Amino acid sequence: MPAISTSSLPDIVFMLLFFFMVTTSMRETENKVMIKLPEASQVVKLERKDLASYINIGSPIAPMQAQYGTDARIQLNDSFKTTSDIRDFIAAERDAMSEVDRQFMTTVIRCDSDVHMGIVSDVKQELRRCSALKIMYCARKPAK
Repeated sequence: MPAISTSSLPDIVFMLLFFFMVTTSMRETENKVMIKLPEASQVVKLERKDLASYINIGSPIAPMQAQYGTDARIQLNDSFKTTSDIRDFIAAERDAMSEVDRQFMTTVIRCDSDVHMGIVSDVKQELRRCSALKIMYCARKPAK
């Protein structure tokens, strides 16, 4: 019996590796708060997700409730912060963008439907102080 030719094997492995590298999306941040999005009456899709900065507001997930309690918390990137840290967060996000894209930066607030409006209002006030005026709220599509 003749031997099986394995000369094309590296090409096949490289094509599979390249395929999975292109199709896999990496999660930028890990959700540390529970978010049950409210139902939306109007839905607008973000044009460029790379220009969006996300602020998550909700109660901590079950493994973190022993350390942080069950009150609503603000999550910026991968850590819990206070409203006074939002200014530094927005400044860091702007610095990471090119000069041309800074004017198109959008702040997306993902808020649990059971969170009191006081903390959301505080976040909005802090965003106004640092001139981050393009704000979107994340919500789920209405059930049909």
